[in-house]
Amino acid sequence: MDLFHSGQVVKICAPMVRYSKLAFRTLVRKYSCDLCYTPMIVAADFVRSAKARDSEFTTNKGDHPLIVQFAAKEAQVLCDAARIICPFADGIDLNCGCPQRIHEDLRRTVDLCQKAEAAGVSWITVHGRSIEERHQPVHYDAIKIIKQSMSIPIVANGDIKSLKDAENVHHLTEADGVMVARGLLANPAMFAGYEETPFQCIQDWVDIALEHGTPFTCFHHHLMYMMERITSKQEKKVFNVLSSTSAVLDYLNDHYGLG
Repeated sequence: MDLFHSGQVVKICAPMVRYSKLAFRTLVRKYSCDLCYTPMIVAADFVRSAKARDSEFTTNKGDHPLIVQFAAKEAQVLCDAARIICPFADGIDLNCGCPQRIHEDLRRTVDLCQKAEAAGVSWITVHGRSIEERHQPVHYDAIKIIKQSMSIPIVANGDIKSLKDAENVHHLTEADGVMVARGLLANPAMFAGYEETPFQCIQDWVDIALEHGTPFTCFHHHLMYMMERITSKQEKKVFNVLSSTSAVLDYLNDHYGLG
């Protein structure tokens, strides 16, 4: 993919269960996100069930470049899933990061990455923590060592919450791209340089979510994340227990002139 040869760090929306679906991908693409992943899809279910395919994967013409992430135990099942999805995606990703991230012995991780490169993968994303370090600082130095050991692009992931963070991680690791999950949930406009979610982004989410028929729970949860930094505790208590789209729209209109 030419994105990694542009000379600029590639800004990527991570595969997030329940969250990085078409409507949210559409939103972050409006705010300088270069590449989006689908949520992780279980390859065996995807191959076996048309119902699973319809519920797990939707896309449209504007939803590119797009990487579909699969979880698979067997090569043939992954291959079968990839064949089904390939007309609609720009790449296939194999989830190896839940929960194995970097090893205590970094040589094991470097060896694994080099084997993946030899097998023909186009790039590798590294979350800079070991399996026990869910809330510990990210080992950006380890990502840099991995990057220096490889000839394919490396993407850095972990604790990136602003455009400045993304630039710093790029500088610290020399990675070719940065992947963000929770930072984009809290502020889908972060790659465009906004420090907190702008009201226009909230309005854009409302418009996109309604257009896509986004289920209420998903619609509401995204707004809860986006408004976390810009609402008081009292406002959160009221907003977070709203139970219908109409109630949310009324709240946004009454308090912010949105919706």
